[in-house]
Amino acid sequence: MLGNLSHEVRQYLIITANYWAFTITDGALRMLVVLYFHQLGYSPLQIAMLFIFYELFGVITNLLGGWLGARLGLNRTMNIGLGLQLVALAMLMLPSAFLTVAWVMAAQALSGVAKDLNKMSAKSAIKLLVPENAEGTLYRWVALLTGSKNSLKGLGFFFGGALLMLIGFRGAIGAMLATLLVVWLMSLVLLKTDLGRAKHKPKISNVFSKSSAINRLSAARMFLFAARDVWFVVALPVFLSTQFDWSHWKVGIFMACWIIAYGLVQTQAPRFTRDSKVHIAALPWVAALATATITIAILGSIAEFTPMILVTGLLIFGAIFAVNSSLHSFLIVHYSNRDAVSLDVGFYYMANASGRLLGTVLSGLLYQVMGLVACLWVSSLFLLIATVLSIKLPAKVYRANQ
Repeated sequence: MLGNLSHEVRQYLIITANYWAFTITDGALRMLVVLYFHQLGYSPLQIAMLFIFYELFGVITNLLGGWLGARLGLNRTMNIGLGLQLVALAMLMLPSAFLTVAWVMAAQALSGVAKDLNKMSAKSAIKLLVPENAEGTLYRWVALLTGSKNSLKGLGFFFGGALLMLIGFRGAIGAMLATLLVVWLMSLVLLKTDLGRAKHKPKISNVFSKSSAINRLSAARMFLFAARDVWFVVALPVFLSTQFDWSHWKVGIFMACWIIAYGLVQTQAPRFTRDSKVHIAALPWVAALATATITIAILGSIAEFTPMILVTGLLIFGAIFAVNSSLHSFLIVHYSNRDAVSLDVGFYYMANASGRLLGTVLSGLLYQVMGLVACLWVSSLFLLIATVLSIKLPAKVYRANQ
């Protein structure tokens, strides 16, 4: 069956498989670091600081990674990302006495670079494999790629919690290192095409978008993801562990199920927005997310969170957020310049990484000082800002059912 596919499509499938394999290890590593260092006695703010370089270097990587992809080809940026993740995992194989904050932050910095090189490569490639006028197909492919990635990240969360319980931190890191090494070696052999290489070599100054559509969408994306991570990254796992007395295994399973369900909803976003112009649909969906988050924050303010209230609220938040994320992921590819798509996508995901960075730092700080409800109110504020930014998203006339 694969032999009947074009060379470019086969190459893209290899990129996608690499992206999936990387995503599982990235999700597992995130959960391992949060739970393991909380177990060692680190405060929520200290745990958040372990990820600050992960997010900061993600900002830089997305800004420059699109330029590298346009000059070198997306296959090379993919392989560089896989190689850097191997180095990051190897750095965490040291005994716990040597895992200082600075060392773990350095490892997370490499992991952040690796993750965003992989994401940029996979998301950019899809634009080049769909005919210019087949926007319906483009939307479905983007939704499927984005949703499947997040479901696999959720699976990684589960593996992270489970492996920590079964074989410990170093054993889990070693297992992921060996698996990803095999994937990387296969990628070096199989990825040979220069997919995504620009016809004209872009200058470094081209990394900044000159498109008002992309700038507005990127700003909305930044606040959207800051709103998610301000309570999801550090505050929520620590709250579930300390306030509900959930084991690492239970926290890992719950976070995994949430991400998997979130990813599955993302794949169905074209169905939910079938009768809407997509740029218009982005506004009511982010407004609905802001409304849901404000409601959760109010409930937490007037009464103590119970597992039922928090879990139900998180499921509602995740479902609406998933549609928002898919809409944005389609729009950036839709708005981007075909000849240098990686530049536009890289700039957009730079804003995405900036939002994650802001949300991650605030997640640890706000939770440590004021608790989970404060994180939810800040999340609500960010979503209101994203709603305002979405009001004037420019139209490329396209309906989701085309």
